[in-house]
Amino acid sequence: MSYRFAIYILYVFHFVLLAYILKYTFEKQIHMKQIQFSSALVISLILVLSLASCKSNPFGKRVKEPFSGSSYMSNNRYYRATAKASSRDENIAVKKAAINARAELAAQVNSRMKEVSDDFISQKGYENKDEITSSFQSLVRQVTNTDIAGLRKIGERKYYNEQEYTVFVAYEIKKKEFYKIMKERAKQQQTISPAMLKQLEEILDKEMSSIED
Repeated sequence: MSYRFAIYILYVFHFVLLAYILKYTFEKQIHMKQIQFSSALVISLILVLSLASCKSNPFGKRVKEPFSGSSYMSNNRYYRATAKASSRDENIAVKKAAINARAELAAQVNSRMKEVSDDFISQKGYENKDEITSSFQSLVRQVTNTDIAGLRKIGERKYYNEQEYTVFVAYEIKKKEFYKIMKERAKQQQTISPAMLKQLEEILDKEMSSIED
């Protein structure tokens, strides 16, 4: 039964009830005060129902998820990411939530690196834009897929509804720390040429210089 149809049925029921009470009062010649009381009672019920239907939300009550405030959003100094995952196994839910958070971090860094590298390439006049972008994506993926000292869990909440676990997590890492790790990883990559390494380091150094300590 739909929400609107249920409200309609309730309205019809109360109007029928009103008609029945009025008919009964006239047939039995009940005192006028009793008539007024009965009518007022039914009308008040209809008004209450009307107000309730106006305030009700067919989608249900809005729920604020954990770690949804500004303290868990990225800023000029930190990359932050929140995620959730559900599973019948508690440990699996925790691991999946962590993986999702790392994926969100990687997406944020990739987006920022693309923006910075595009500006840098246009200023320097380099023609290997796609190669630089691909190298950054590879570095970001390597960093976020491994355990790094600077990555810190700043929140975790677990819920169990008798069927499965739902885990919410929040992570953060200083942007400068992340970029330093990227530079170290770039130096270790044999597939990156010296010229490409120099370009990547220049872009990362420029970005780090704009970050607050």
